[in-house]
Amino acid sequence: MRTSVLPPYAAHLRVYEPLAAYPEAERARWQAYAAAHGPDAAEAGRPVAAAALEEQRAALAELVGRTPRALPERESERAFVRSVDGVLYICPWATRLRTWQALDELRAAAPVALLDTALPPATRAAAEADRERWRTEHPDARPWIVTSRWEVPVRWFLPFGEEDRCFVPAAAGDATAAGTGTGAGAGVGGAGGAVGEPDRGEKGEQAALFYLTPMAQARRRVARAYRALREAVPEGDLVRGAELVGRWLEEFHPRSLVELDYGGLVHLLGPEQLLADRSAGELEDGLRALRAGEAAEALRVYEELTVRWRRVLALRYAN
Repeated sequence: MRTSVLPPYAAHLRVYEPLAAYPEAERARWQAYAAAHGPDAAEAGRPVAAAALEEQRAALAELVGRTPRALPERESERAFVRSVDGVLYICPWATRLRTWQALDELRAAAPVALLDTALPPATRAAAEADRERWRTEHPDARPWIVTSRWEVPVRWFLPFGEEDRCFVPAAAGDATAAGTGTGAGAGVGGAGGAVGEPDRGEKGEQAALFYLTPMAQARRRVARAYRALREAVPEGDLVRGAELVGRWLEEFHPRSLVELDYGGLVHLLGPEQLLADRSAGELEDGLRALRAGEAAEALRVYEELTVRWRRVLALRYAN
């Protein structure tokens, strides 16, 4: 199915586990999948934007010509595949698991009348019963992908540094094309150009902005941030966020890769704002100030970063 629909305004935090981390049966299946489909990104400095758009198209195709269901009938057998320095990394789509989580979010956020119209109570009850049965068979299951709509939560920048940033402008002629790019993946194979080098993207490619870092580095950054925040602001939102992110990362293989992908938000922000955005670097500066005892400077950085992303979040109410 081919559409002109842009990806939704959502960002994604992903974990790619090395092929060797999977049980033997799964490993063989993902190895065959990667051999048949090839990697979605063959270098650390390349995005998986095309595969992400394909995932969205597949979801749309599921809704064509039928009554929407609360969740897919079976788990997806597809994944995002990265290849870095000859090592294959797999991030399963896990569509059913993520759909259950989305149902929880919808139940918490949508008005009851809208929720009942879109997904009647009986449909939701059946989905919940299905989840409980599934949980008994998969007690240790966790999603490799978490999603945030209309913003990148500030806590998501904690695992990353400025050197992990990669901005790939759209191909020439695209409305979101930009003239310069920032290198990323310095800790993951060293891919990506230096700051200020032209990076036009491949033919037909859309803009992408993402961060990519090894799991060990991500855990180290989150742990350091958590310690500094717990001492300075033990009841703050960011310290609770650091704890949540840290616990999630601990669920995965220590040699995994962690990726923050701006996803469809690149079409909302535009090329100038994307070029200027250095949210992870700013958060690093704020934490550095906090560790140095400069609480006022740390607060200023955090407030500026938070306010900027709240302005983006507010666009969801725009007509």
